[in-house]
Amino acid sequence: MNRRNFLRTSALGAALAVTPISFSAFGSATRKTVKSGRMRLSFEPYELKLKHAFNLAKNQRTTTPGVQVRIDLDGITGYGEASMPPYLGENVESVMSFLSKVDLSQFADPFRVKDIHEYIESIAPNNRAAKASVDIALHDVLGKIMNQPWYKIWGLNPDKAPNTSYTISYNADPKEQAAEIAECEPFKIVKVKMGLGHDKELVNALRAQSDVRICVDANQGWSNKEEALEMCHWLAERNCAFVEQPMPKEMIEETAWLRERSPLPLIADEFLQRLPDVRRAAEAYDGINIKLMKSTGLHEAHQMAELARALGMKVMLGCMTETSCAVTAAAQLSPMVDWADLDGNLLISNDIFDGIKIVDGKVTIPDRPGIGVKPLA
Repeated sequence: MNRRNFLRTSALGAALAVTPISFSAFGSATRKTVKSGRMRLSFEPYELKLKHAFNLAKNQRTTTPGVQVRIDLDGITGYGEASMPPYLGENVESVMSFLSKVDLSQFADPFRVKDIHEYIESIAPNNRAAKASVDIALHDVLGKIMNQPWYKIWGLNPDKAPNTSYTISYNADPKEQAAEIAECEPFKIVKVKMGLGHDKELVNALRAQSDVRICVDANQGWSNKEEALEMCHWLAERNCAFVEQPMPKEMIEETAWLRERSPLPLIADEFLQRLPDVRRAAEAYDGINIKLMKSTGLHEAHQMAELARALGMKVMLGCMTETSCAVTAAAQLSPMVDWADLDGNLLISNDIFDGIKIVDGKVTIPDRPGIGVKPLA
């Protein structure tokens, strides 16, 4: 048995867990409250407004639906969030319906994380963003009880947090495109959204203004493996670090073919959702992109990062368009990863939390207990 196969068969595969949380509302008429003994779970919709339209291979959008969650337990408040871009298959109604079924009164001890996660998982399949919102708020409560941020609880060194990329996409208006590129100046790496048929045009526009290193997210937009290989070689000559989800997630054999020939690492995004997917990704990709809204939160995301490392894979930590609540929660894991794409809060105009800071392009994790955020209002 070679080393790669040994690692695949011996790496850990822990079970998922979820914890209790309580929530206070943000003052909306649509706010709901679920009483659970000493815990109160509340949630309300909150639409995120993008500073620039997101032009992706499969769609365009200017907003992202979301649900803000809060847990109050014995005077401690934990904050969580669900963000639902279209491809996740969730929406405000499905998330609020799921959360309405959550009854945490059976858990007197919020540290029964495994039991709580098993219970949350049993309520309904899928609903990953909804489950993540509970998990994030629970971690916030537990960290505040322990009076420590999660990166310290996990024994991580915040100095090892990587630079984060900043995301741009194609814009047909040259002036708007130039303005969007100019916003990238403080960052050491820029993430370029591709797969729209203007891929080289966008990179050339960026290169006309900057020689900053790039990474590429094709968003499943390349369906021809030979053309994808040609693009990988072209990008490698233009200071590109890696290519994320180059081909449709169903094209596993074609992606494996591409990986064998590509000069750049290939990172799984849409292909990868939860812990069981990590081993499958190792067959066709060099690394994985972990996002809390896919992994059902911090608990499983931490397991995924550890398993990927055991399999010898690269690890990227990403996000959706989210407030600083979910992005800062994800940042607690950032010292574990090779690359970070934690700019979701920077892409919206209506953030409601103070949390993660980007200093000279680098992820800087707040030293506050829990997930490290506080409401702006």
